[in-house]
Amino acid sequence: MIENQRHLFDIPEGITYLNCAYLSPLPLRTAQAGIEGIGRKVHPWTILRRDFFSDLEEARGLFARLIGASADDIAIVPASSYAAALAGANLPLARGQTVIVIEGEHFSNVYQWKLRCQQVGAQLITVPAPHETDWTQGVIERINPNTAIVAIPHYHWHDGRLVDLNAVATAARNVGAALVIDGTQSIGAAPLDLAAVKPAFLFCSAYKWLLGPYGLGFLYVDPAYQSGRPLEHHAYNRAGAADMPSSSGYPDEFMPGARRYDFGERSNFINLPMIKASLSQLLEWGGPAEIKRSLAPLVARINEEGARCGLAAPPKGSGAGHFTGLRVPGGIPKGLQDALATDGVHISVRDECLRISPYLYNSLDDVARLFEVLMPKLSSRR
Repeated sequence: MIENQRHLFDIPEGITYLNCAYLSPLPLRTAQAGIEGIGRKVHPWTILRRDFFSDLEEARGLFARLIGASADDIAIVPASSYAAALAGANLPLARGQTVIVIEGEHFSNVYQWKLRCQQVGAQLITVPAPHETDWTQGVIERINPNTAIVAIPHYHWHDGRLVDLNAVATAARNVGAALVIDGTQSIGAAPLDLAAVKPAFLFCSAYKWLLGPYGLGFLYVDPAYQSGRPLEHHAYNRAGAADMPSSSGYPDEFMPGARRYDFGERSNFINLPMIKASLSQLLEWGGPAEIKRSLAPLVARINEEGARCGLAAPPKGSGAGHFTGLRVPGGIPKGLQDALATDGVHISVRDECLRISPYLYNSLDDVARLFEVLMPKLSSRR
């Protein structure tokens, strides 16, 4: 178990922050790396051409280690929507085929598939929300020989309800369908068996469970799709770019692996040092498996206390170990999230859930404080 790490963050006394699935706080070392990065831009004469590549490749390699991939498999993207657009541009989809998504899935992993289906005459299939189980069976039941793409998360962003990626991946492979995974609410805080799941594309934003800055993300690309079409064409994803003088012409060959999919201006001298610091911290803690193991008792206590107070958590065995969603009988009172924040308790309201997402800076005292503040506000409504 990882000991409480609140000392590595700037969280004042009186703040109970149980909202990592919304925006993570930056570790102090990450914030310092960003400050130093600003200093480099203040003095741009200190930035050399090789610096456009060194931080980038280090960040790429650290993320690859985190998920058990090769650095060649990783592209640097500005957002999950960008990554989904890359998947949409490179996965085949024909008239009469289907794309499967789940109900209430995040916008970034739905809009792209809605558009692609409209363009080619394919059908978007939405799996309805389960009541007593996780999402797995509902997804598998809709996979058939007409399925071209299955676009799913590991855990639903509202309440942490599980999709068994191994089981879905097997069903998708059996019919030749490509698997696209939005890992924004899992990568960094929950382990993933990449070799078993074998997604065509897997992506995540950095500003949640990676403890990174906003405006940055990562995309894993299966080797079978690494010779595809990027969304942008620029000098810095071309072969020999690190040594290329400005007058060297316009080479057609790309850098190796998934680097061709890197977005323009990805060599950000502020964001890259920050994500390097955060990824290094995650690995020093032991990676996603150890982080989830340390968060699981907090989430279990939240679910137990919620049940004791008459709130409904995901059925046992169907939820995430690193965050949860509690449903309030009769619905969530208007303005509840703001009222909690006034008392220094921070969670999210997502759909009909109170989404509660602790991290290593939280303790059982924070869980107690949550319910101490929450329950009177719910009781006053009755």
